[in-house]
Amino acid sequence: MYKVLFTHRALRDWMDLDKETRNRMVRKLKEYAQDPFKYARKLTHPKIGTYRFQIGDYRVIFDIDEGNIVILRVGHRKEIYK
Repeated sequence: MYKVLFTHRALRDWMDLDKETRNRMVRKLKEYAQDPFKYARKLTHPKIGTYRFQIGDYRVIFDIDEGNIVILRVGHRKEIYK
């Protein structure tokens, strides 16, 4: 199982989300941490990160480093890639 870590920027994004969305994301991230490559999609332009998870209308941008999922950004799909 991979350990999920947040950068400071991702933590600020996380706190801007409503509680219901955060709870749904926690459940999905626990599931995805078992085998992240099964659920992850590689970004075509890795300017903001290497991979993404899709959780409803939200995206979690992350990198994988030494058994850790390092979350770089969290946000709505309309705004995350800007």
